[in-house]
Amino acid sequence: MPLALVQEGEKVEIVDFIKAGRALFCRLRDIGIFPGKVVEVLSNQERGPILLKIDESRVAIGRGMAMKILIRRIQ
Repeated sequence: MPLALVQEGEKVEIVDFIKAGRALFCRLRDIGIFPGKVVEVLSNQERGPILLKIDESRVAIGRGMAMKILIRRIQ
């Protein structure tokens, strides 16, 4: 399931990327998003960026990028 469809407050594990070219993969890695990483969705409104908590940082990513990040919900 894409990260863009996750509800606020959920913690998820990053699994893979869809059609991620080298530039996108490097950008995601640089902000701390890579397979196996657990992130928390702080804000996901109908429009605008998605706010994530990654370790002790908060990062905003666009919806297009979030649709390319596949996740697994953590129980």
